[in-house]
Amino acid sequence: MKELRSSPIAIVLLGVAIVVAWTLGQEPVTGQAPAEPEPQAAVTAPADVPVTTSGRYIAEPVLREGPRVLAPALPDVPGVNIALEDRDGQSMAKLHAALQRAERGEGQARLLFFGASHVASDLFTGVIRQKLQERFGDAGHGFVLPVHPWRRYRHLGVNIESNHGRWNSTKVRTLTTDVDHFGLAGVFVESDQAGAFGMVSTARNGVGQNASLFDLYYLKQPGGGDFDVIIDGRRQERVSTQAASRGTGYATYRVPDGPHRFKVQVRRGGNVRLFGVAVERQNPGVIVDTVGINGSRARYHLMWEDQMYREHLARRNPDLVVLAYGTNESGDDLPIERYEEQLNQVVSRVRETVPNASCLLIGPSDRPVRVNDETYEDRPRTAMLIEVQHRVAVQQGCAFFDLVSFSGGPLSMTDWVAMQPRYGQPDHIHYTRRGYLRLGEVLHNALMEGYPAPVAENTDATPAP
Repeated sequence: MKELRSSPIAIVLLGVAIVVAWTLGQEPVTGQAPAEPEPQAAVTAPADVPVTTSGRYIAEPVLREGPRVLAPALPDVPGVNIALEDRDGQSMAKLHAALQRAERGEGQARLLFFGASHVASDLFTGVIRQKLQERFGDAGHGFVLPVHPWRRYRHLGVNIESNHGRWNSTKVRTLTTDVDHFGLAGVFVESDQAGAFGMVSTARNGVGQNASLFDLYYLKQPGGGDFDVIIDGRRQERVSTQAASRGTGYATYRVPDGPHRFKVQVRRGGNVRLFGVAVERQNPGVIVDTVGINGSRARYHLMWEDQMYREHLARRNPDLVVLAYGTNESGDDLPIERYEEQLNQVVSRVRETVPNASCLLIGPSDRPVRVNDETYEDRPRTAMLIEVQHRVAVQQGCAFFDLVSFSGGPLSMTDWVAMQPRYGQPDHIHYTRRGYLRLGEVLHNALMEGYPAPVAENTDATPAP
């Protein structure tokens, strides 16, 4: 060893060997300084960090170059036409395959959006639903609560009516400390008052005017009460939710394709807990489920009882699962390392439950900090969340969409608010309706990148003799 240290040639050769060995062990996308070497056993995840669907915990650093721009900016219209970011450009392959089946008339493509208030408004998701259904077919509206869980709850394309005061609604929130049966949407409505009702009706114009299947999700439980299912004014069934233990319950009804009103009404006898109803059609096309909760965080998914969470998610059978969180987390003080661990757990559970679905993480929107009446500063935590979400997305085989880049970079929300007409709300957190519609257009284009363009009809062709 002493002779080796004293030989310049040996030192050079040893250095070259180390560089070559390190280079061969890294992914081409790296470019950051490597982490401290770990023993071979550390390739698998520690106990509190889940592995990916392949069974391997990807711990290598990920170099982020930022999103590509797909199209030039429009005059006087904000919103950059950016692409999705992923590892190999194939993150939407499962979604595109489902869309191709729908286009051939051979099946349905299902998209499921989880998220906070940006998703809960069903505005940008409504644009995506409309655009996809116009091209690939209307297979129904998707999953909704038949009762208003909060007064401003709404969905584009269906009408919801309920005597809200007779229902109690519970959603996952910051103060939630116990795991509970929250169902697919992370919120449930319940009542033991006879006459409490909720009703979902198909739209009167545009897409969503017809339905042929209603699939109601409810809780079976000890002491559970009864409810009537009424379709178009005619009682179909009285359902008992009484059971020896808590578990999933479903009531499915097939009706002639057309306009319908689906009503649930509580009878006497005990508590009735509802999770939602899927409004669908039994024909090829697209279904978009929107299950957002105002003020929610990605980690709230860990408070949804695991077995029911997985069963409901698998029953929806999505071809794309979207997790749109981060804006609320930008104001939290949870250590960023802990945030990443919890996000990995959430994404891993989704990947394990529906391994054949594409997945997408949508990052936090620009949320500047107000310094005084006229001045705003960038919120530093937002950039940290973006880097974590991008890293988790790439490691888990998902795509990432950067809302801050979409809006024009840090502090761009101040410009959106100052525009006339406005694209951003005065709270400097939410977009206006016009802003959400713009987001829907850009995200739709990003989701469809690489999908074959529709074949144009040749109207100039001369008929054969």
